Amino acid sequence: MVCTKCEKKLAKVICPDKWKEGSRNVTVGTDRRLHENKLLSKPGKSRFKPYENKCKVCKSRVHQEHAHYCQSCAYKQGICAMCGKQILDTTMYKQSAK
Repeated sequence: MVCTKCEKKLAKVICPDKWKEGSRNVTVGTDRRLHENKLLSKPGKSRFKPYENKCKVCKSRVHQEHAHYCQSCAYKQGICAMCGKQILDTTMYKQSAK
C-alpha cells in the first residue's frame, strides 16, 4: 500500500531501454570500463543487496525499494509503506496476527 505521491516512484519499468541514442541508460561520457570487477565497483555493491532496509515496526526486511515499512505492517496500521502517511482508517477493522 503506497500513497499517490509515492506511487510515482514505483512507475519505473524493470527492463532497461535498448542501447541506442537518446535512451535513458546512455551516458554522456565514456564511463563504461572494460575488464572491471563489478563486485568491487561502487554501483555494483548495492545491486547485490537491493533491499537492505528493515521495517521500523517488526524489523523484518522490506520487499520494496525505498520503503520503511513491510507490506503487512503497512496494511495493519493503514499507512503508506514508503512515507508512513495515514491512508486507510483501520479503527473499525478486526485484524488478527494469524
